[in-house]
Amino acid sequence: MTAAVRPRSRTVFAAAHVVPDPYADTTPDGPAALDWDATLAFRHHLWSHGLGVAEAMDTAQRGMGLDWPAAAELIRRSAAEAHAVGGLLACGVGTDQLPPHGASLAQVRAAYEEQLELVENAGGRPVLMASRQLAAAATGPDDYLDLYGHLLRQAAGPVVLHWLGPMFDPALEGYWGSTDLDTATDTLVRIIAGRPHKVDGVKVSLLDAGREIRLRRRLPGAVRCYTGDDFHYPELIAGDDHGHSDALLGVFDPLAPLAAAAVRLLDEGDREGFRAALDPTVALSRHLFRAPTRYYKTGVVLLAWLAGHQSHFTMVGGLQSARSLPHLRRAYQLADGLGLFPDRELAAARMGRLLAVYGAERTEKTERAAT
Repeated sequence: MTAAVRPRSRTVFAAAHVVPDPYADTTPDGPAALDWDATLAFRHHLWSHGLGVAEAMDTAQRGMGLDWPAAAELIRRSAAEAHAVGGLLACGVGTDQLPPHGASLAQVRAAYEEQLELVENAGGRPVLMASRQLAAAATGPDDYLDLYGHLLRQAAGPVVLHWLGPMFDPALEGYWGSTDLDTATDTLVRIIAGRPHKVDGVKVSLLDAGREIRLRRRLPGAVRCYTGDDFHYPELIAGDDHGHSDALLGVFDPLAPLAAAAVRLLDEGDREGFRAALDPTVALSRHLFRAPTRYYKTGVVLLAWLAGHQSHFTMVGGLQSARSLPHLRRAYQLADGLGLFPDRELAAARMGRLLAVYGAERTEKTERAAT
């Protein structure tokens, strides 16, 4: 099997979730134990639609159950699979081998260097993820300018920078050295301007379309803006007369077939067709990513289970319990309305079993019949 031909008009990554081993005897704060066959099979599913895989990022529960040893093994294995099939792969580079608090700037730099070396040796495109430890240790913009400048000098090739807003991780409040977003943006732009040839792009996850567009227009010509905005992605990817965003999105995990088909319409210059295909998915995405946004992974994994990509609905760290039953049921209904389930009867049966576990006896099949 080889990866499908990638879209021509946009570079598109789906941030991929992980599948735990449901029989592993673990605890929520213990080492992560993955079902490697199911986890890697899902990456092949994404590549089969021509999408790139964004590996070991927050969708994979980095910092929310996936520890660094498991993430390192995930990067190595995914990189080998990507090489075998010609799949596009970007990999998260962070500092999560450090304790949550008390790290020095020197320790943060060394942690980034360790992970950057691993990703480069594996052959993945590095994504310098926003660091909780850096946010805690930095005293202002100069610390970010110094540290990122050092990493860009050291990187073997272009990397993706990563701005993950506090709605995704409250520990990242004030990233780039300021809680004022205009000042933070200025610092990020200065970092990129210092070595634009070392920056493939910047992933922006602020859920603020206007701010992303303004940043996008300030980037050097060869530097991409990868939207991570799971609320406004159709308009940002479609773009305007001044440019467009590429994509690195967690919501493209469940939307992969539909999203890939939509982006190919842009390859033919059909912006209206692209919007007609992708705009109806926004209601589902807004539901999955509603506050507290960091728990969106639970809905993403639910939909993978309902679609038949894995045999169970469990998550690393027990995060399957992070969303309410009404939330999960609504996610199912919205996804079913979009035609995301290859086997609707399987999805309905599995949702019915989940409802029964919670004590809700009526199955989704009987619900549909009643309405």
